[in-house]
Amino acid sequence: MATSTADILIAGAGIGGLTAALALHARGIRATVLEAAEEIRPLGVGINIQPAAIAELTALGLGGELAATGIATREHLYVDHLGATLWNEPRGVAAGHPCPQYSIHRGDLQMMLLAAVRDRLGADAVRTGARLTGFEHVDGGVRARVEGRGGADGPVLEAPVLVGADGLHSAVRAGLHPDGPPLSTGGVQMWRGLAELDGFLDGRTMIVASDEQATRLVAYPVSARHAERGKALLNWVCLVQDPTGGNPAGAGSPTLPGGIDDVLPHLAHWDFPWLDLREVLARSEHILRYPMVDREPLPRWGEGRVTLLGDAAHPMYPIGANGASQAVLDAAALAAELAAHGDPVTALDRYEAARRPATTAIVQANRDMDRAERAMVRRPDRDKTETLVAVTTRYRATVERRNASG
Repeated sequence: MATSTADILIAGAGIGGLTAALALHARGIRATVLEAAEEIRPLGVGINIQPAAIAELTALGLGGELAATGIATREHLYVDHLGATLWNEPRGVAAGHPCPQYSIHRGDLQMMLLAAVRDRLGADAVRTGARLTGFEHVDGGVRARVEGRGGADGPVLEAPVLVGADGLHSAVRAGLHPDGPPLSTGGVQMWRGLAELDGFLDGRTMIVASDEQATRLVAYPVSARHAERGKALLNWVCLVQDPTGGNPAGAGSPTLPGGIDDVLPHLAHWDFPWLDLREVLARSEHILRYPMVDREPLPRWGEGRVTLLGDAAHPMYPIGANGASQAVLDAAALAAELAAHGDPVTALDRYEAARRPATTAIVQANRDMDRAERAMVRRPDRDKTETLVAVTTRYRATVERRNASG
């Protein structure tokens, strides 16, 4: 027999799902989060949260913790493989935004959100070891089937709304779109890691570097606590062209490729006067490998009382550093619409009407930026600078317009 609940059910305790629970609670709406993992641990590497999303998290009372945890990024510095500056772009407050852009460890942000959910909604608001395996519409709600710890049969829950925030390989998305588009590789392999260093530039700069083989390196510090000790916890990602595209089906399961020898051949001819790349790789305890993937945008996300959020709805290339930010903006919009409309179906329709066009445009903008960055690599430095200015200006305009409208 199904157990009825008045709570909104959210599948997935990632950044999007936890932010949705907090945003709903702030508007007086109860939520329960189902998480497949038996224990939520601070996994992952660095991410960026853009000013529009920081504004939403600050409105949820997390501004002080964000400032104490992440790095308020001041600029993006574009350089070649020898460290020569091509262009620099102000970011966050330096670019005129009322809120910073924060570079932060993904696990730190997730644990911050988790603690806030449990503090405000109750210790049982996030149910771990609870994997959603299927759902169906019933009169006045949704019936969700859950697998418990160790694969045991879990409860069957009936709720007014189900939100799929369960990531790249979403079970909710699969139920809504069994014949939907598969993961699409961008023909790029990525290696990522974290290294503790004695410092990195001014401590608030992100570098974006490339060579004539279209190998790219992005690096930025992510920890205010390290900075307080005079150190830098440097997040780095190396992007390498791969005509085979890797294995997109495994994109949600990073592997340990076996050490720095997998990355170093791609950077052996690089020479930054202000950063020893061999030291960065040697100090990286774990190096994770991923294919760069997204999906063709869906013509619709949800149906009836079921919808999607974050990577479950719109996975996107990390080019542009917008994936987590868009999940936060999804969560805020979802809560606003559910609070404004008594009919959940109307609320979810309005949520999707606001967010789907915005995120679709950003998925495409990320693809366009990726192609433009790879296409410019053999041009003279002056042409590279002109291209960077044009590409980043166009991208920023797209994102800011869509964030404002969506």
